[in-house]
Amino acid sequence: MESTAKSGQLVDCPARLTVEIMGDKWSVLVLFALGQRPRRHGELAEVIGGVSRKVLTQTLRKLQGYGLVDRIVTSGQVSYRLTELGGTLIDPIEALNQWGYEHSGSVADFQDAHPGDPAVD
Repeated sequence: MESTAKSGQLVDCPARLTVEIMGDKWSVLVLFALGQRPRRHGELAEVIGGVSRKVLTQTLRKLQGYGLVDRIVTSGQVSYRLTELGGTLIDPIEALNQWGYEHSGSVADFQDAHPGDPAVD
């Protein structure tokens, strides 16, 4: 069977699911933080930085809904950890992080060279 991407039709492309899951910056950061170890909500908010508790809660629920994160209650304390499936995203996230490390300067240079360009803003 020919892959959807090869056939030129992207309607059912598996990359759509990936983009849907990881399409916001908070999901990627939550997954990456939980890839280091299980964490409580407050610790996640602190290590990620800049995310409101409400948005963090929404992001965790979304990731739970995909089977990527487990909510664990122990002695009345709630923590979150990656599921086995969620752990499979750590290597791709690390690859994206490496790309950013290697190319962020080029992106910034391009943006600096094209001020006011609506495609860049």
